[in-house]
Amino acid sequence: MLRAVIFDFNGVLVDDEPIHLEMFQKVLLDEGLSLDPGEYYAHYLGMDDRGCFKAVYQNRGHVLSSASLEKLVQRKARYYRESIERRIVVFPGVRDLVPELSSRLPLAIGSGALRSEIEMILASIRLRSFFQVIVSTDDVSKGKPDPEVFSKVLQLLNQKGIDRAIEPSDCLVIEDSREGIRGAHAARMKCLAVANSHQAEELTDAEAVVESLEGVNVSFLESLFSADDSA
Repeated sequence: MLRAVIFDFNGVLVDDEPIHLEMFQKVLLDEGLSLDPGEYYAHYLGMDDRGCFKAVYQNRGHVLSSASLEKLVQRKARYYRESIERRIVVFPGVRDLVPELSSRLPLAIGSGALRSEIEMILASIRLRSFFQVIVSTDDVSKGKPDPEVFSKVLQLLNQKGIDRAIEPSDCLVIEDSREGIRGAHAARMKCLAVANSHQAEELTDAEAVVESLEGVNVSFLESLFSADDSA
């Protein structure tokens, strides 16, 4: 039975993956490194900032110290904040779906983005009040596809004083990346994939794939659990 919905943030609620790519490219160019868009979308989309920088450096055969990594992350965050304030784009369907779901179910965000970025954008687009829990990269030690972010979301939701504990099998994660789908399944949660960042055929490990959240409603999401309810 569907009892909670967990949204990824970048690439699901807001269309900012191209901006993240630009900022990664800008920071890496400062360091004399390049990042091709095809490489980013094939290998790094879905990683948090630390994971992406570490993977790029490792794949280039470069050593990256913890101190240097933190400086890269902070610089990218600064570049991102300067850019996103002028370029926030909410994906179609989000402004209808989020309030509808919130009237029926607890909502949360489980994201590899920085909390400051999530909070700033949600406040700007006036959707912050609909989410009971936000877990960001600041709150976990491992990024997706590790399930930690989703397990932490569930833990926090269950601390909200609900009558009966929400189980992982009661949760639906909405994701745009293969890493996110793997993380949701590792947390024993179902996943709806939105083909905002990858082609639909690349996301078929999810329980369902949609081209957009436009037209998605509570009934559709509940139908993904109907087989379990009748078993």
